[in-house]
Amino acid sequence: MELGIGTGWRPEIAAEVEALSGIDWVEAVAENLCADHLPDSLVRLRERGVTVVPHGVALGLGGADRPDPDRLAGLAARAELLGAPLVTEHIAFVRAGGPLTASPRLEAGHLLPVPRTWDALDVLCENVRIAQDSLPVPLALENIAALITWPGEELTEGQFLAELVERTGVRLLIDVANLHTNHVNLGQDPAKALDELPVEAIAYVHVAGGVEKNGVWHDTHAHPVSEPVLEVLAELRSRVDPPGVLLERDDAFPPGAELAGELDAIRATLRKAAPSADAGPDRAASRKAVPSADRGPLSSPAPAPASDGSAGTGARTTAPAPVPAGTRDRTAVAQTALLSALVAGTPAPEGFDHRRLRVQSRALAAKRADVVAKVAPELPEILGDGYRAAFLAYAGSRPMSGGYRRDALDFAEHVLIAGGPADPVARRRLTYWWQDRSGARPPRRATRLVRAARAVLVGK
Repeated sequence: MELGIGTGWRPEIAAEVEALSGIDWVEAVAENLCADHLPDSLVRLRERGVTVVPHGVALGLGGADRPDPDRLAGLAARAELLGAPLVTEHIAFVRAGGPLTASPRLEAGHLLPVPRTWDALDVLCENVRIAQDSLPVPLALENIAALITWPGEELTEGQFLAELVERTGVRLLIDVANLHTNHVNLGQDPAKALDELPVEAIAYVHVAGGVEKNGVWHDTHAHPVSEPVLEVLAELRSRVDPPGVLLERDDAFPPGAELAGELDAIRATLRKAAPSADAGPDRAASRKAVPSADRGPLSSPAPAPASDGSAGTGARTTAPAPVPAGTRDRTAVAQTALLSALVAGTPAPEGFDHRRLRVQSRALAAKRADVVAKVAPELPEILGDGYRAAFLAYAGSRPMSGGYRRDALDFAEHVLIAGGPADPVARRRLTYWWQDRSGARPPRRATRLVRAARAVLVGK
């Protein structure tokens, strides 16, 4: 399916996105949408014929556990509500621990890289097949940006993606900003990755901004798209004409005119990089396959293409080989050790760059603080300038075990148990806030009114 040029839809810039001209489609974060009704802005866009694609961030298909059926059902419901032609997710793990390791469940609150090993590939492929069988439309998976790399990797990124597509028939969402990030942070050549991956499997492309600090590229989605990222986009376009290209922005939202300018730069890059008609054979033909002697045990063939040429929804003619015994357990132990080092301060697993682990750990804690401030804006309001320092101190000793709303409640409880805030008015406000949200059921309207009135009186 040809998607065209699009941009990420976010509630903060809904009006600006609606006002943009020349937008063929938008992408919305699936977990930010209700499963049974849409925001008015998306309803209006769909009425205008704008395609909306749900983009998941919480499945963790690269994790050791099989995909959560409830999360899959939620993603499927959003795809059907939107009438979406496909859904997308990430090649990443986002949680670890639990029954496979007989340890507490840990949440990263972020996308973390899976090791490019045959074990990790086996687990990922089975998880992808489970997801494909649960979704009503085709699935495409995105390569992620990374600050760290696993020791002992057996495949390059391009080889890993090529093998994933061969085994499962899944489509790819290639993020050129993430390829640039991995070039700066890990020394991985974007051109080599593009040469090795199956560009014919690309469903669409992400373009986003970031910033470099102390030699580390941070994929912020809060800065303008840089020239090096556009150069990677040009490299991709010289190999294939992608069905869709989308501009992502998740924070520090600029005026609509700036978004329009970035979209114009993307269009210009695609036009300039398009190969001429007499440019010769497609460069994708030179893609290097993984030598057969280096391959692990292969599963069953990829799904047969649908009649329209798409990857289909994941239906297969033969049952796939199960993940070899012990593979999920080994993956679980490795991922739990890494995540525990990042969020719980346990010793770093052998072979990792300790400095990079510290950078990643600080980044995870900072993201938690930022997201909790968004989902619970009352907390920084109540705690004032002390919010961020208090939250980072809390995050250093309390790993996230649920979602961000649970994290906000746990943080408030932690502050109260520790005797804070020092200001009695702020302490009462925080107490009422926590009580209102931590009960088995929300307080009745009369209770909320009484507490609100009492907070006003206390504040005088």
